[in-house]
Amino acid sequence: MVDESLDYVVVGAGPAGLQLAYFLQRAGLSYLVVEAGSGPGTFFTRFPRHRKMISVNKVHTGWDDPELNLRMDWNSLLSDQEKLLFTRYSDKFWPNADVFVDYLASFVTEFDLKVRYDTRIERIERDGDFVLTASNGDCFRARRVIVATGVSRPYVPKIDGIELAEQYETVSVDPDDFTDQRVLIVGKGNSAYETADNLTERAAVIHVAGPHSQKLAWRTHFVGHLRAINANFLDMYQLKLQNAVLDGAVEKIERDGDGYLVSIRYARRDVLMQSRYDRVIFCTGFRFDASVFAEDCRPALTISDRFPDQTSAWESVNVPDLYFAGTITQMRDFKKSTSAFIHGFRYGVRALSNILASRYESLPWPSRPVPYETDPGLPLADAIIARVSRTSALWQQFAFIGDLITVAADGSLTYREEVPVDHVQESSLLEGAAEHFVVTLEYGEGHDEIDPFDIEAGRNREGDAGHDQRYLHPVIRHWRGTDLVATHRMDENLENDWARERSHRQPLAAFLSAQLAGRPAAAQP
Repeated sequence: MVDESLDYVVVGAGPAGLQLAYFLQRAGLSYLVVEAGSGPGTFFTRFPRHRKMISVNKVHTGWDDPELNLRMDWNSLLSDQEKLLFTRYSDKFWPNADVFVDYLASFVTEFDLKVRYDTRIERIERDGDFVLTASNGDCFRARRVIVATGVSRPYVPKIDGIELAEQYETVSVDPDDFTDQRVLIVGKGNSAYETADNLTERAAVIHVAGPHSQKLAWRTHFVGHLRAINANFLDMYQLKLQNAVLDGAVEKIERDGDGYLVSIRYARRDVLMQSRYDRVIFCTGFRFDASVFAEDCRPALTISDRFPDQTSAWESVNVPDLYFAGTITQMRDFKKSTSAFIHGFRYGVRALSNILASRYESLPWPSRPVPYETDPGLPLADAIIARVSRTSALWQQFAFIGDLITVAADGSLTYREEVPVDHVQESSLLEGAAEHFVVTLEYGEGHDEIDPFDIEAGRNREGDAGHDQRYLHPVIRHWRGTDLVATHRMDENLENDWARERSHRQPLAAFLSAQLAGRPAAAQP
């Protein structure tokens, strides 16, 4: 028996599910969030294991612009209430995860979001609409389902004997349990180094192993790569303090008395090393759990079956009306931008809410005209510069979310904010547009191939002006249909304020005027 029929059911009351609930409620739509735990943010009651978040909480910016402040606030959900910023709950730059759980509970209460706890969905079927059955017997019918459960299962690599190893999510976090032991940690991400750092004062030897080169966030600009806060271990390795990073694939784990014999094949040379350890811990990340879906509506998976495969609208590629929100949307910008993290997917969720409103509720994407009299160059340049100098969405979701400016046949300009770049060509937003521009903030090509602290590597050479555009900078692309006509890149700015320096305005205006030359003057509102 179906207890409730709704337009939207959101599965998961983590930050993504609650963020979507906020936008659905504000639009007056029929929705319900169902959550397996007894409160919001169940994942964050356990992770990170050592309770220190590595999402920035910079309270003191010197700015009084809330939009700019969101550039330095990686934990807040988007809302119209300044008191519901996470910076009001903690002044720690690296906040405790318990405080974040409290923050999510306050977010639910403040906006009276429709959340039903202790409701673990154990089956999702399709009979026209979706039918969701919970372990407590509750049953829901929904026209659309949005899954925001995160990556809830450990990703277990295919290693002979991996079942003998301990898992990140259950291994002891008491360093005394590792006193004088030899420890191997499988994985080269932040959870691996967070674990290693916790053991350095007690363990005799710690090895961190993985088949790929170590990638550092300060070089790649992908915040999921190793962060400086967890990089103390690299210092110990290079200064010969008994700890080491092994560039190789773990091939086999075997029992060896009270410990383990581990075979590791080096990546640098084809040599198989065998070494004995007292403990082996794998910290290899998580994956999406699709087991609750019936076969006829089970979403296709991608990237080693770790994530649901999705369209540019975050819809399942094989199950219509099934959408995803939160960290599981990272397959769209995997290890490139920030959809895996709160400060990225909160904007993705806002864009998703606009997509849903447009597709199902006949509500247009928010827009505004850009009026001009004869030459659109300067007015449009001013609008773009004003946006890129303060937007948090384009800043956080670099190269992934952009602003869309459409040009109608009569020359009128319409400005829409925060459209997923890949979605532009597949959406209905270009209907009636003769041409369009997409504005993004991006790092320059090859930015992750140089050491940003190497002066010589960054020095401009003859014919190379790339250094001025390797750091984050605005990019304006002009399209006619699916044809890219021209691209204008503005130089990077130390304080990312392109409005302050007038030198950026005239080159951009000249580019826009040239691209729009011959268009008729816009009809004024």
